[in-house]
Amino acid sequence: MINVTRLQRDLGAIVGEANALTGDAVPARHTQDLWGSDLVGHAALVVRPRTATELAEVLKHCNGIGQPVVVQGGMTGLVSGGVPNEDEVVVSTELLSRISAVDPAGRTVTAGAGATLADVQDAAAEHGLLLPIDLASKGSATIGGCVATNAGGVNVVGFGMTRQHVRSLEVALADGRLLTLSTSLVKDNAGIDLKQLFIGCEGILGVVTSATLGLQPSAITRTGAFCAVSDVDAALRLLHTLQRRLPGAVTAFEVVWDDAYRTLEPTGVRLPLPFGHPLYVLVECRGSDPDGDALRFASVMEEVQDDVLAAAVAANATELRAFWAARERIPAEILRMQPLFGFDVSVPAGELAKCLREMRFELEKSWPEVKLLVFGHLGDDNVHIAVITGETTRDRKPEVEHIVYRVVTASGGSISAEHGVGFEKRSYLDYTRSAGEIALMAQLKRTFDPNGILNRGRMIPWDGRVSCATGRGRQGGTD
Repeated sequence: MINVTRLQRDLGAIVGEANALTGDAVPARHTQDLWGSDLVGHAALVVRPRTATELAEVLKHCNGIGQPVVVQGGMTGLVSGGVPNEDEVVVSTELLSRISAVDPAGRTVTAGAGATLADVQDAAAEHGLLLPIDLASKGSATIGGCVATNAGGVNVVGFGMTRQHVRSLEVALADGRLLTLSTSLVKDNAGIDLKQLFIGCEGILGVVTSATLGLQPSAITRTGAFCAVSDVDAALRLLHTLQRRLPGAVTAFEVVWDDAYRTLEPTGVRLPLPFGHPLYVLVECRGSDPDGDALRFASVMEEVQDDVLAAAVAANATELRAFWAARERIPAEILRMQPLFGFDVSVPAGELAKCLREMRFELEKSWPEVKLLVFGHLGDDNVHIAVITGETTRDRKPEVEHIVYRVVTASGGSISAEHGVGFEKRSYLDYTRSAGEIALMAQLKRTFDPNGILNRGRMIPWDGRVSCATGRGRQGGTD
């Protein structure tokens, strides 16, 4: 157990007494992921640095006494990476929320780690610019969290992951050093691009305190459609035709299987298409030609009639927003169906249909009435799978996870697409990464954080030192 009284005094002297919270003053949001998880933590002490310098000083003090810390942003993850245990100090970035002036010439914005994604998007929009990273949880998700997990979202097919938009980072290391990594330049090859080490590292190497992000011109036009198709192959043909005929325009391509779509039935949400089709696709295109974009989109939709069972084409922005409202409501409705086991995985698009068939077959051996509710971002290989076994407890969670991750790995996929590893997937990391890769991750951890104070036990196991797993999955590396 930590000495709360002493730490509150010492860290309160750095961040201010009002920002060193204990007991009833600690909000419940600091103990569990926003979407819920099996792991509920204990936040004995929460410190809220007001500046990057204060955060660095907090880390320096904790490193000096061997005190582990866990860093928190918006707590919108799904792998319990920010959930604290009773031995950790919570370092919240919520007060590091300053958004600097947007640079219209360089098309960049610099934001503190605690700024929400929605607020940064709004700041960019005031200048006719777009931050393409877009998540359903953008009102709570923070820039620091997006960088730390290399967040994905709905626009990856058109714009890429968070990594593609990071120009430079300010990072606090475990020993209190505060570094600016790279510059805001588009091209900067002066040595090793160290910022890349911290994008997607889940805070185990250092803490992002601010990020400079590249922006895009806002679209003048947005066109889209909600379609029904017969199978994954038809959905892929639709995607590839759109990308070929409208190069660079397709920015989102979402697919929802029928069982997942039916979760909207009791909600009263406006349905773009009726139930009963095998798969549903939401496609959005962005462009700059008000006179021609809608006509070109409609023309392509006519070309793909053989692959589309039904379609609702958005006539205006209001209808397109309604399509998105239906898609974005589905995760919340699925989460009501407890107990369930949720998975965020990547599978090569060409292997997805076979992967899901094999997954269902394997799960039915133990749970004959199992349901798989599937939706995701087909254009970037990422699907979300909710497994409902029909049991009333979660006691057999490891069995479900083993089946899902084994089938995903055998299909050439990854156990984590956009939420990281955290605690929840740590024991399965070697399904996707070789022993050599995991050993190198552990070596980096020892180099940057030799005392192991940063997000201890997340991603890389901790048993008094940084250790590595056995490498059950991909081959190609050795210890």
